[in-house]
Amino acid sequence: MSSVTCSFPEFTCVSSAKIAKLLEWKEANHIELCRIKNVLDEILHMYKNSELNEILKHLIGPTWVATGLEIDFNTLVAGCEVASGKIGEIISLDGEKDQKVNSFSGIPDEFFEDMESVWKGRIKTTHVNDVLTSVDEAAEALHLAVTEDFTPIVSRIKASMSPLKAPKGEISYSREQEAVWFKGKQFMPDVWTGSPGEEHIKQLKHALDSKGRKVGMEWFTTAKVDTALSRYHEANAKAKSRVLELLRELATELQSHINIIVFSSTLLVITKALYAHVSEGRRRKWVFPTIVESQKLEDGKSLDKNCEMKIVGLLPYWLNIAEGGAVHNTVEMQSLFLLTGPNGGGKSSLLRSICAAALLGICGLMVPAESALIPYFDAIMLHMKAYDSPADHKSSFQVEMSELRSIIAGTTKKSLVLVDEICRGTETAKGTCIAGSIIETLDRIGCLGIVSTHLHGIFTLPLNLKNTVHKAMGTACIDGQTKPTWKLTDGICKESLAFETAKREGVPEIIIKRAEDLYLSVYVEKLLSTEKFAKHEEFSTYINGNNLNGTHVDSKEIVSGTSNEGISLANPMEVSHKEVESAITVICQDFLTELQRKKITPDLTKIKCFLIGTREWPPPMTIGSSTVYVMLRPDRKLYVGQTDNLEDRIRAHRSKDGMQDAPFLYFLVPGKSLACQIETLLINQLPNQGFVLSNIADGKHRNFGTSNLYV
Repeated sequence: MSSVTCSFPEFTCVSSAKIAKLLEWKEANHIELCRIKNVLDEILHMYKNSELNEILKHLIGPTWVATGLEIDFNTLVAGCEVASGKIGEIISLDGEKDQKVNSFSGIPDEFFEDMESVWKGRIKTTHVNDVLTSVDEAAEALHLAVTEDFTPIVSRIKASMSPLKAPKGEISYSREQEAVWFKGKQFMPDVWTGSPGEEHIKQLKHALDSKGRKVGMEWFTTAKVDTALSRYHEANAKAKSRVLELLRELATELQSHINIIVFSSTLLVITKALYAHVSEGRRRKWVFPTIVESQKLEDGKSLDKNCEMKIVGLLPYWLNIAEGGAVHNTVEMQSLFLLTGPNGGGKSSLLRSICAAALLGICGLMVPAESALIPYFDAIMLHMKAYDSPADHKSSFQVEMSELRSIIAGTTKKSLVLVDEICRGTETAKGTCIAGSIIETLDRIGCLGIVSTHLHGIFTLPLNLKNTVHKAMGTACIDGQTKPTWKLTDGICKESLAFETAKREGVPEIIIKRAEDLYLSVYVEKLLSTEKFAKHEEFSTYINGNNLNGTHVDSKEIVSGTSNEGISLANPMEVSHKEVESAITVICQDFLTELQRKKITPDLTKIKCFLIGTREWPPPMTIGSSTVYVMLRPDRKLYVGQTDNLEDRIRAHRSKDGMQDAPFLYFLVPGKSLACQIETLLINQLPNQGFVLSNIADGKHRNFGTSNLYV
C-alpha cells in the first residue's frame, strides 16, 4: 500500500452490525442506503483499479477471519455489482432536480420545507411520479385559496390602520398544527363588517386543532383554506407513505445480499485502518521490517537453533521523530536479556517498544525503527505491572504469578517473552529466588525476551544459565549527579536513583535525608545477612506451625502428611449436602403432588437442587427468579430462606463472621408465593428429619405451613 500511486476511495465505514439490524427491521433510511451503496461502489472501484485490485485480493483472507464469512474474490465483486445496482435503481443518490420543495409567494417557505423535505429527493422520480404530481397540484391549490381569502384582508389592514396600537394581520405558519392560517393581533372581525372588503372578513372563523378545539384568539381560517389544507396534507401523506414503502421493499431485497454487504463493510474498515497506518507511519518515518521465518531442513523439520531479532533505531511508538527528543536504541537479541536500570531509566518503555515492533512486524505493518529484522514468533508474551483483583480474591502477587504461569506454559523457543520488574509484589528474598528460577526456566526453553528487575540479589544466586545476557539501561554523571541516558548497554546497573526520583516527585527533604541515613547504616549488614535471613525465615515459618497461606498447621501434619480429620474440619458439610438434598426432595414431593392435583402448578413436578460450593456463586439466571435456598453453616446448622436475587442474599450471608466458605443448595420455583410456602414447609419439616435449623422461629411467622403439613 505504501507504494501505490493511484488515489484511494474515501473508505465509507459503516457498522456491519448496524447494517444487518436496519435491513432486518426494514428501518434503513435514504441516508443509510446511500452509505451502503458507497461501500459497495468503493469495493468495485478498487476492483477496477489494477493497483488497488492487488490490495483487495490480499485483504480477503483477513476479512474472512474478522467476519467468519468465506466469500471468494469473484463472488464478492459479483455480489457488490448486483446489490449496488438494486440500490441505484430505486434511490436518488444526489437528489432529483425535479423534486424541489414547493415555494409560493404569500405562504411561508418553512411550511413547505417541513412538509416535503422529509421525503422528496429520496426516491427516483419514475417510481413516485404520480404522488409527486398530486402534491404539487395540492400545493398550488392551497396557494390559490390563501391568496384569494387572506391576501385582501392583509392588504386592507395595512392600508387602513394607524401604527399606534392598531390591529396587525399576516399570513403565518403554525408549526405545531402544520397549517397556514391568518394571524391577527388585536384583530376583531366584527368591527370590520361595515368596511370595504367585508365579504372576505365575514368568511373568517377561528382555527381549530385536530381535536376540534380553538387554537387561540389570534388564529383565523376559512372553509376554502381548510379544504385546500386537507387536500395538501392527504397528498403529502400518500407521497411520504409511498417513499417509505419503497425503502422497506428495497431493504427486504437487500437482505438476500446481507453477507456481501457485511463482508464489504468489514473489508473497507480493515483497508481504511491500513491506509491510516501507512500514512501515519510514513509521516513518522517508520519502516517495513524483514520477517524471518524459521529455516527448515529438507525433511521439513526446523533447524534447532535460536532465532535472531535485530531492530536498529528503535524508538517508543508513542513518540514522533519529527518532534525530536526521542532516544533511539539498537536491539540485537539472540537469547534472553536480564535487564537492570534505574527508576525512570526506560526499562518499561523499551519492553513496550520491542513488543509493539514485534507485533506490528509479524502482522506485516510498519515498525517504529530505522530498520528491523524480526522472526516470525509463534507467540508474544508481555507482562507489565501487576495489580490486585479484588473481584477474583487475588492480591497483586497472585495475579502476577498467575500470568507468569500462563507465560511459561505457552512459551517455546520461537516465542518472545517480555516481563517487566519480575516478582515486585512480595518480600525480597523469596521473590528474588522465584525470579531466578523463572529466568532459569526461560533460559532453558531458549526463547528470546527481556526480564527486567530491581532485585539485584539475582546476580548472587547460583543460577544455571547458558544463554541469558546481562543488559542495562545506561546512566551518566552530569554536574556531579547520576542521570539516566535511556540507552541500552551491556552489563549490570545496580543504581536505582530511588532517592533522586522521590526528590523529583516532591517528597519532603527531611524524609529523603532520613532514608539516606537508614540506607547507609544497614546496607552493608543487609548484604552480609541476606542469605542467612532467608534460611532462618523458612525454618521459623514451619516451627511456628504456619503454612505459606498463613493458616495454622499442626507440626505432626507437616511431617506425616494430611490427615482425614483435617479434611473433615476444613469442610464439615461436604458429605451431608446430599443428605439435605434428599430430605428436601422427600419433604416437597407430597406437597407438589397436592398442588398438581389442585392444578395450581402443573409445570412443577419435582424439585431439582443445585449446589453452590465454596468460592462459587449462582448463575445469572437466578436473578429475578423466585428461589428457595438452604445454607449449610459451618456449625452444622441449616438456614432456610427464599429470595428473588440469590447472589445478593448469598453475599449477605457470607459477609458474616465464619460464614465466608458456607455452601448452599437452591432450587427455582414459579412465583414468590410458592417460594414462601415451600420455605415455611422446609423450616417446619427439616427438624423432623434430624436436621438442626438456625432460623426455626421463622416458620411460626407464616400464614401457611405447619409442623405436620402433608405428613
